[in-house]
Amino acid sequence: MNIEVKVPAVGESISSGILSVWHKKEGDKVRRDDVLFTLETDKVSQEVVAPESGLVHLKAVEGEEVKIGQVVAEIEPSTATQQAAPPATAPSAPTPAPAPSAPAPSPTAPAVPAATFSSMAPSSPAAPDSRAVRKKLSPLRRKIAAQLVMAQHTAAILTTFNECDMGAVMALRKDLQDVFVKKYGVKLGFMSFFIKAVVDALQTVPAINSRIDGDDLILSSAYDIGVAVGTERGLIVPVLRDCEKLSFPEIETRLAHYAGKAREGKVSLSDLQGGVFTISNGGIYGSLLSTPILNPPQSGLLGMHKIQERPVVVNGQIVARPMMYLALSYDHRVVDGKEAVAFLIRVKDCIENPARLLFGA
Repeated sequence: MNIEVKVPAVGESISSGILSVWHKKEGDKVRRDDVLFTLETDKVSQEVVAPESGLVHLKAVEGEEVKIGQVVAEIEPSTATQQAAPPATAPSAPTPAPAPSAPAPSPTAPAVPAATFSSMAPSSPAAPDSRAVRKKLSPLRRKIAAQLVMAQHTAAILTTFNECDMGAVMALRKDLQDVFVKKYGVKLGFMSFFIKAVVDALQTVPAINSRIDGDDLILSSAYDIGVAVGTERGLIVPVLRDCEKLSFPEIETRLAHYAGKAREGKVSLSDLQGGVFTISNGGIYGSLLSTPILNPPQSGLLGMHKIQERPVVVNGQIVARPMMYLALSYDHRVVDGKEAVAFLIRVKDCIENPARLLFGA
């Protein structure tokens, strides 16, 4: 008796997804726990494995939208069947005779503009544009689009800016990097400094660690920070829990873990839920300045940008310093301008004095 392979449940609010990739072909031998297909939903991408060994028979095609619980394949147990015979080779069709070539235009005939041909046959259907390809949005891209539009329509988003001198952090990273990698097995990056700086700033300006829920204001005492990660499928925001309790090595290890899961398409729904604040680093793509959109229902998002040497005045002298623009987008319904500015100044102060973050000074 064949074993049915059904689309698994991947979350309470998810009723369907896209069967994006078959990792096995019709009639392939599979072993138990081999990856059969990848299911894409509006929140996560999940690999589904074979429940038993045998020959696989596909019941759905790549790109098809499938319902939770739908049978998409059957596995014929290998003990009850033999290797399927290869399909018979179909007889080859006769080669069609080449179409006669169109006569060459007379050298004396006047050229006819393209517009004239169009006016000669206005009722003819338009030929598809070979320069464009139409395809459906993936569930994740549809979800991202809906979230961004919803954020613009439901929050009073305002962005304020500052800049910070990255020299102290860069020097500290250079001094500690070899020892850090040798001891912890991961590199010391900029993101861990900004996560710690954001936690410090949220503790200093708690209004930003809040959100509106109907007619209520929810004040959070958690410091679960989302970090935006770009993938081939789109932007996802895994959440690092209890960042106020994490050391720099713990933050870097978790960031590396999430980066690996994102590359492999194995980020789970629970990885993306519950953040109170988000950090997005457009600087890794070369962005010098931007106005980030909030990640609902959060009330704040910090945008990091490219580090660029710029002339600044230090002790009355113009010098070149490695500077980064910071952008804080916030919900003006919850956060006043004074609080937003105070938050950014606190982040700036922490980054320019990183010993405070390392030693809790």
